[in-house]
Amino acid sequence: MNMKRLIFFGILIAGLAVAGCGTSGKEFNEVLYDSIQNGHTTQQEVESLFGHPFKKGSQNGKEIWIYEYNKYRLIGTDRSKDMVIVFDDSGVVETHQFMESQSSSR
Repeated sequence: MNMKRLIFFGILIAGLAVAGCGTSGKEFNEVLYDSIQNGHTTQQEVESLFGHPFKKGSQNGKEIWIYEYNKYRLIGTDRSKDMVIVFDDSGVVETHQFMESQSSSR
C-alpha cells in the first residue's frame, strides 16, 4: 500500500471515531447528590446546585425533575447518569435517586 493510501485510511478512521461520539441530556455534577436531603431540600436549592432540570414531569400529582446525561462513543466507554427528584406539594424533596452506568470498550 502506498503512503497516500495509508494516510487517507488513517484520516478516514480518525474521522469515523470522532463522528461516532455524541451526547444527550445536560451534564450535571453528581458529587453534589449527597447534599440533597428528603424532607429538607427545596426546589430552589436543587436548582441552585444542579441548574435547570433536563426534564420535568409529574407522577401521582407530584412534580418530578430529571437530570440526565449520556455520552456515547464509537470507541471507548459509554457513560450514562440520571438523577430523579420527586417533590412534595410544598416544593420540598420527597424522594430522590441517582443511577449511573458505564459500558466497556467495544
